[in-house]
Amino acid sequence: MNNSKYHGVVVPMVTPVTRNGRLDVEAAGRIVEFFAANNVSPLLMGTTGEGNSVSQADGRLLVETAVKARNNAQPSTLNPQLIYAGLTGNCFAEQVQQAEAYTALGADVIVATLPTYYALTEAQMYEYYKTLADCITGPLMLYNILATTHMSIPVDVVRRLAGHPNIVGLKDSERDLERMAQCIDIAKGRDDFAYFCGWAAQSAHSLALGGNGIVPSTGNYVPEMFQQLYDAAVRGDAAEAARLQDATNEIAKIYQKDRTLGQSLAALKVMMQTKGLCEPWMLMPLCRLSDEEESAILQKIKNKK
Repeated sequence: MNNSKYHGVVVPMVTPVTRNGRLDVEAAGRIVEFFAANNVSPLLMGTTGEGNSVSQADGRLLVETAVKARNNAQPSTLNPQLIYAGLTGNCFAEQVQQAEAYTALGADVIVATLPTYYALTEAQMYEYYKTLADCITGPLMLYNILATTHMSIPVDVVRRLAGHPNIVGLKDSERDLERMAQCIDIAKGRDDFAYFCGWAAQSAHSLALGGNGIVPSTGNYVPEMFQQLYDAAVRGDAAEAARLQDATNEIAKIYQKDRTLGQSLAALKVMMQTKGLCEPWMLMPLCRLSDEEESAILQKIKNKK
């Protein structure tokens, strides 16, 4: 690991909404405080947070709510919870405007996926991120997620972008172990560029290779377990990190197994409801699961105890 200020457990936070699709401000505050109590940071409006479906107004409100909740939960800590704000979309001007709004509201890092309407060349990917980094005030983190953008940011492009003074890291969710090792190597020995693993099942492995942080969606439900996994990996306790990896993988199966990505996010909210964090309403085009499916999830949770 390097000495980047960007490290640790960053949970891709669900976006809690009401039945009518409006941001549930109280629930958002509760979740951020829950994360703060377990020493993890939120990534707002990532894939788990239905980022592409959040309106610009609700995006700003969510960042504002998260910053206030963070400040209330950790008013004087020397190692404050950071607020990572996801950025998606296909209109560059609107993306810059939204990124600047998030930074002005107190977001610490902007985490941007590729625009997804057009298939992009390597040169276009590079120019997109370089120009975005040039145009925004806050630090920028690259977000590679082949499963939803249907494009992969080539390792050579990541390497070139890592030299930009306003690009501080990569959050990579691609399921490719060789690529993971190559990207971690880019960050090694540097304090200005960090690697975050977005493939939760390989959290312990990525940290053992020297990654800076992990971004596990299951952390919405058990943030303490991922913080324990991270701490074990940092101190070199591979056996404990592996034990926690296996345990969190089993929990992930409750909401992920035999479901599409969108269905799994609805199931994750059902699990979070059992802890009083939010209700399982979703933003269109996703929708809440059936009563039968929700009951089955609750039974699985009960059986795990």
